[in-house]
Parts: sequence; C-alpha cells; structure tokens
Amino acid sequence: MSGSEVLIEAARQARERAVAPYSRFRVGAAIETADGHIVTGCNVENASYGLTVCAERVAMFKALSEGHRHFVRIAVVADTQEPTSPCGACRQVLWEFGRDLEVILANLETITGRHQMRELLPHPFDGRLL
Repeated sequence: MSGSEVLIEAARQARERAVAPYSRFRVGAAIETADGHIVTGCNVENASYGLTVCAERVAMFKALSEGHRHFVRIAVVADTQEPTSPCGACRQVLWEFGRDLEVILANLETITGRHQMRELLPHPFDGRLL
C-alpha cells in the first residue's frame, strides 16, 4: 500500500467511529505528520448542532494535543460519490496549523480529489495579519 492508501484507509476506519445520530453523515479524517505518524478523527455531533465538530478538526486538534506540530497531508473520507471537501471552519484550522498541506478526498472506494490548502483557502486569515 502506498502512503496515500494507508492514510485513506485510516480515515475510512475513523469514519466508522463517527458519532452522527442526527445527520447520519459519517466522516473520517487522518492526518499525516512530518515524521510519519498518522492521527485520526471522526465527526462528533451534538443535539446543539453548533457544538458539532468535524472530523478534520478532531484529527488536527488530537494531533496537536499529542505534541505534533508539522503536517504533510490529510485524507477526508465520506460515503458520497462527489468529493466531500472540508468546510470553511476546517479550512481555517487546517491552514492555521498545517499551512499548505495536501488534502486528499476519498469515498469508500476511491480517491475523489486532491488539493493543496492554498487552492481550498486562497486568501487565508492567519497570524501574518495580526
């Protein structure tokens, strides 16, 4: 298995742990650190919908809480035919902590898209503006 395939499979497995009782839309993410670690996350819904957290942010925050600071790429998996791209909040978090990392989008069978963060968030707000 290639590095991308391992990352995507980790995201697929994380998707199975999603807590999505309201939307039933389960998403998994797996982020690869610069030193080769893979950290996963899944979406976690809450009855107060605004408190729901996406898989990408769970993976990033988990990686940060484990001491990782440098990232190469993230895979995002959902059971859709079309690519499921990170939402705006996730794009902001991924840029803030991962900069221009590669974003691999996949479904349960195949890769549906590949992007660099600079394509998904072309005019980011970050520390340079503070």
